[in-house]
Amino acid sequence: MTAPTLPVPATEPNPGSRAARMALPRSVDVLRDIATEYGVCIRPVAMRRTDLDTGQTEVIDLPCGATREDKCPPCAKRNRRLRQAQIREGWHRSDEPLPGPEPATDEQKALVVLRAHYEFERDDAARRSLWDQVAELDDAIREVEEAIATEGLRGRVAPPHVVDDQDEESGKRRKRSTRRRQDAPDLPRRKVDPRTVGKVYTAPDGSTHQPSMWLTLTLDSHGPVLGDGTPVHPDRYDYRRAAWDAVHFPRLLDRFWQNLRRCEGWNVQYAGCVEPQRRLAPHAHFAIRGTIPRAVLRQVAAATYHQVWWPSVDVQRYTRERPPVWDEQAAAWVDPDTRAPLATWAEALDAIDQDPDAEPVHVVHFGAQVDARGVMPGTDDAERTIRYITKYITKQTGACHSIASDRQRRHLDRLWQQLQVTPCTDRCANWLLYGVQPKKAHGKLKPGRCKGKVHQRETLGIGGRRILISRDWSGKTLADHKYDARAWVRSLLGVTTDLADAGHADESGDRRHAWELARPDDPDVPPMAHRLLRAISERARWRSELLAAKDRAARGTPDVSATGGETTANGEE
Repeated sequence: MTAPTLPVPATEPNPGSRAARMALPRSVDVLRDIATEYGVCIRPVAMRRTDLDTGQTEVIDLPCGATREDKCPPCAKRNRRLRQAQIREGWHRSDEPLPGPEPATDEQKALVVLRAHYEFERDDAARRSLWDQVAELDDAIREVEEAIATEGLRGRVAPPHVVDDQDEESGKRRKRSTRRRQDAPDLPRRKVDPRTVGKVYTAPDGSTHQPSMWLTLTLDSHGPVLGDGTPVHPDRYDYRRAAWDAVHFPRLLDRFWQNLRRCEGWNVQYAGCVEPQRRLAPHAHFAIRGTIPRAVLRQVAAATYHQVWWPSVDVQRYTRERPPVWDEQAAAWVDPDTRAPLATWAEALDAIDQDPDAEPVHVVHFGAQVDARGVMPGTDDAERTIRYITKYITKQTGACHSIASDRQRRHLDRLWQQLQVTPCTDRCANWLLYGVQPKKAHGKLKPGRCKGKVHQRETLGIGGRRILISRDWSGKTLADHKYDARAWVRSLLGVTTDLADAGHADESGDRRHAWELARPDDPDVPPMAHRLLRAISERARWRSELLAAKDRAARGTPDVSATGGETTANGEE
């Protein structure tokens, strides 16, 4: 007897079944995908604007401004385009981006002279011990300083005479020897010229060229690694040094640019990004304005180091399961068994200063791999390099490289475990694990559970800014580049940016409006889906008008349609 043949399951679910319903796309996901496709912020911030003259209120959605695509892809892509424009505008400049300061006005000079008279009178009153007059003159000096700042002068004319206790404590700085280490090569030191543009080369045919450079800096090796970034011998890999190098990598970069400027003799400008390598150690890509010999770059990188003069961390006296305890009466952290107070931060540093044979707790060096090459302006190579520098700025640090194998996961876990017990600053709670009270210690600290970004698994020890732009790169901030992009769009659409031409009755602009953050459950705030649908429609019309304006500009025909330049529901022009 032959067994009955089982029916072959259908490849498609039966209509009306649960499997068929689950195979249908969700309308909410489709809405978010369309919003992302049109560049609409998917997490808009609802702001209520109140007209102070009429009392009329209006809810306006502003972009969230996220820089990571896992939070808001449209805002992250918009930020990446702005960074690319910032790098592009400052990379191959042939003129200085920032002009010199304007001359002081007569009113500003008169205030400085008045400040000088008050300083003379105060010194005379202090010599004669007329402390009542000294107090009155201190108040007058404070008022003059405020008036000087109001007139538009930068900085202070002179430091204040009366200093708060907190400012006085933070103002104290320990002075250490600036003598270079014996194991570091010496560097030539020149007077830094204020120019920021590179050298111009003249070809035999008379044509001029002003190229720039692209540079990559990496950390020193912590042990041999395989192609997937994992160590060959995990037990011999120096995870402690890898964690300390990652935490203090920003200081090493600052020292490199300082040494390079002193060695070259001009104010070298840079723009770049910090990201992790496959071995999870940070490295940096930079665009440099002008050209520098590769031998000089390698020499400066080899001679650059950063010393960390902190208390010793060779012995971990406590653990997170058995930490020191806070004594309310003594207002200090004490040993859980002996109740003896731990050494304060000042005492620990004093011990280092008094020890003639003291060594820094850690020294950070660059690796031998220094990649540098020239880039000509206006070429495909320049655009490709800009895209490469900004490739990972929209991603979280831990998401730059995929962790696929168990070996990679164990490597990440070992590094993270070391980062959890590595002190990040002089106020880090992890100092309690090594028997030292951090600076300005208090009872809310949790030893081994510092909230600093460098201790998180997602940051891999890179807790600071990942985008590094020198001060004189383009002469503009990111907000200035955003304004330039909007001005270009308005000019293309034929919309004026002047308040009077735009039909604003009040020349003061938004000064007659009051802004406040609207709550999602407020009755005048529509549901999120309604706000996204409205923003998608406005963005679609705006995109059609922009494409039509581009076609008219390409044909050379005048623009006859202007939108009026009103703000959309997503805060875009």
